[in-house]
Amino acid sequence: MKIGIDAISFDIPKLQLPIKELAVARNIEPVKLEKGLGLLQMAMPDVHQDVITFAANAITKLVKQENLTPTDIDRIYVGTESGLDASKPIASYLLAILESIFGDNTMTHCDAVDLTFACIGGVDALQNCVDFVTLNPDKKAIVICTDIAKYDLNSTGEYTQGAGAIAMLVAKNPRIISFNRTVATSAKGVFDFFKPHRIVKKEELGITDNQPWQGVLEAEIEIFKEQPVFDGQYSNDCYVERTVEAYYRFKELNKTEGTLYENWKAIVMHLPYSFQARRMFPEIYISDSPELSKEISKTDAEYFTKLKAFSKSETYKAFIAEKFMPAEKASSLIGNMYTGSIFMGLLSTLCYYAESNEDLTGTTLGFLAYGSGAKSKVFEGEVSPSWKEAIAKTGLFETLEVTTAIDIDTYHSLHKKELSTSVLTPSNEWILEGIEETNVNKLGARYYKWVD
Repeated sequence: MKIGIDAISFDIPKLQLPIKELAVARNIEPVKLEKGLGLLQMAMPDVHQDVITFAANAITKLVKQENLTPTDIDRIYVGTESGLDASKPIASYLLAILESIFGDNTMTHCDAVDLTFACIGGVDALQNCVDFVTLNPDKKAIVICTDIAKYDLNSTGEYTQGAGAIAMLVAKNPRIISFNRTVATSAKGVFDFFKPHRIVKKEELGITDNQPWQGVLEAEIEIFKEQPVFDGQYSNDCYVERTVEAYYRFKELNKTEGTLYENWKAIVMHLPYSFQARRMFPEIYISDSPELSKEISKTDAEYFTKLKAFSKSETYKAFIAEKFMPAEKASSLIGNMYTGSIFMGLLSTLCYYAESNEDLTGTTLGFLAYGSGAKSKVFEGEVSPSWKEAIAKTGLFETLEVTTAIDIDTYHSLHKKELSTSVLTPSNEWILEGIEETNVNKLGARYYKWVD
């Protein structure tokens, strides 16, 4: 029995900052970002949007697109690193969203939870739901990946920002892709990228004698920022180290003979920026090639020089065009979606081949997932016969063409949350209506509504 993704939908911001605008404002040659990293646009949330609105819109599209009923949904698992509450999960908000569509108490049977492990949390949620449907083949699950990738202004991560959500229906005999049960993992506790609670002493704010402040009686105030603490080069090193180990572990577990990546029609990896995969993969390409591994070895003093030279070779460029380019197309126009990036890469790949009128039925796609902290998972899936009809409903590339460009001043105002009204008037979407400020028993509660 095959288990996998039966249907898919997504939601992204309508606002886009042209990457050239950001490059000019930061005195960076635009070509370095456009041609070097593959960045063209950066999705920017509007005032009325957050990770819950993106998730709500994605799951609402999926429900309408597939004519789902409450009995079709037995669990909602959310992968995210942008949770808005340390206790109440995004998944619980989605239960309320669905009950506003289906009716009161229609979703009480549904299990719901959030999973967090940086950018790989969505893969963890997917594999958990695949296991669930395997054990309960008459049930279905929805996996949501929703995030806002936000970095400090003028930081080295600023141009890799993005946002959005992916919703996937997991079922038996899936129309899009079914997954091989072999999953290889490589995990290690490191600090390459994280979002800690930061401490500010009251005395640093001019508050003496530990006077109460906003209900805080402690002498220290904890502050949480959406922007991470990160070391870009170290994070890249961790990405490669974990991915290489998981790749060879998968090859061993799956008893693969020969070069593993040659078995994959396309490769889908986590893309914090569009060209990340192609820049990280040369080490695997060389080491898993019987011929090249003899010519370019890690024991060679000039290993990294040769590695860099190979990454610019015509052989590797042709490999990129075949294996990575299809997944990069959407990423270039959205930016980093954190947990959703790898699945947007999957959707981009499928839509690219659908537009090219190439039948992927029966082909195998390789997945190399990564989440900082750090963990990589390698697995593969077989494309189903009905894949083209199933993904046609999403309208991915058509949606990416209908966006509104903003200028650098508007971007700054949105980033610093200085605007009180939305840049675009909301329509046909869920919006953040407000956050409770007066009812002491509901302080901080977030309220959402549908706008026609």
